[in-house]
Amino acid sequence: MTETPIQADYLVVGAGAAGMAFADQLLTDSAATIAIVDRRHRPGGHWNDAYPFVRLHQPSSNYGVNSRQLGSGGKDTAGFNAGLDELASGAEVVSYFENVLQQRLLPSGRVRFFPMSEYTEDGMVESRLSGARRPVSVGKVVDATCYSPKIPATNPPQYAVADGLIFAPINDLPRLARPGASYTVIGAGKTGMDACLWLLQNGAEADRIRWIVPRDSWMLDRANFQTGPGTLVTTLRYLADEVEAIVEADSVDDVFLRLEAKGALLRLDPAVTPRLHHCATVTRGELAALRQIAKIVRLGRVQRIERDRIVLDHGEVPTDDATIHIDCSASAIVHPEKRPVFEPGRINLQCLRLCQPVFSAALIGHVEAANADDGQKNALCQPMDYPSDPLGWLRMMSQELPARIRWAQHPDIAAFNAACRLDSVAPRAAQLQPGDTAELAEIDRLEANIGPAIEKLQILLATA
Repeated sequence: MTETPIQADYLVVGAGAAGMAFADQLLTDSAATIAIVDRRHRPGGHWNDAYPFVRLHQPSSNYGVNSRQLGSGGKDTAGFNAGLDELASGAEVVSYFENVLQQRLLPSGRVRFFPMSEYTEDGMVESRLSGARRPVSVGKVVDATCYSPKIPATNPPQYAVADGLIFAPINDLPRLARPGASYTVIGAGKTGMDACLWLLQNGAEADRIRWIVPRDSWMLDRANFQTGPGTLVTTLRYLADEVEAIVEADSVDDVFLRLEAKGALLRLDPAVTPRLHHCATVTRGELAALRQIAKIVRLGRVQRIERDRIVLDHGEVPTDDATIHIDCSASAIVHPEKRPVFEPGRINLQCLRLCQPVFSAALIGHVEAANADDGQKNALCQPMDYPSDPLGWLRMMSQELPARIRWAQHPDIAAFNAACRLDSVAPRAAQLQPGDTAELAEIDRLEANIGPAIEKLQILLATA
């Protein structure tokens, strides 16, 4: 069955955070009409399938779409994040994107939303309920699915699990938890950290938690990324420390040891060198809690779970059918093949700034509205390699630092950044006064080291 064509200037495929941020900015900066297609029943992307106690890992004030604030702008008053900028819950994020759609995008009269639908390879929008297929007549297709993460609820584990065991994704942890139980958390990323922290915060004894950590991660101290009064100098110091550590370092590992010494990076065990870097943020209180877990298994990835043992790459550990096994192994970090952001008839939403996909999507929307030539737009919007390990982080820095220079020298982009809610630094830096000597000193240190850092990165990457 084929219905009437969908006509619009842009068809955005995916109503997750990136697709919504792009559509919001394009609506602000142009008179374009937009159709948004998503396979889920409402916007919010993977947040609709996230575990019930998930929270943002960055301040709410710098997440979402540019035109509408997420959260109240206050501080959390309880839990591990107490005293720091509030972190929206998963339910709050989903509600926020629903409100953006219902109160901002649809009332404009220029946006239509097609839920429970897929954009097919033959250029049709197909309903997942009725099977109805509608041809598309649009100026450009916007792929907002490039970084769609894998999450435990929708991605089964990549290893076999014997029948009869208590095994479930992290989403089921609150339902399965019970007094006196023993837990095995599988996965070293932020999801695994959240599972361990939820157990500890809700009364589970640390010696009843076993944590399978295939590789340790470098972590960011969330205190360095706050947005309240008086916090800008801390963030600027962190940014200046980043480039200074690169300039001073003799090797890739040396960069990270220097960053750790400056307080820019944290690790779980001082005796174990991390081999992952996914931009995960923690508070020092969270880190102290995680360090209470003594049963950390570092034998590589799980190969299979049998009735009486867990077989890993480099050994095995015992288990039993009374242990609650919690799967957190799905990787939220994906590495799509890089493409130009702007192609004929197509826009590929990709990261333009280190670990900031929603800011990147909004910037792409702004650049699309303000420029006609794809070559010029691609010069301003060069996609970066999302990091998964320390070398990947340095590779992304080698791409981001030149981008910072390009954007600072481009009046329109500089003005956009200075007014963009999703940029945690530029709007506040634009308001500095001559008397803000500490902040201005860190900006001077940052700017003085960017050029040398770009040169040193080429050397470090060539010899790594």
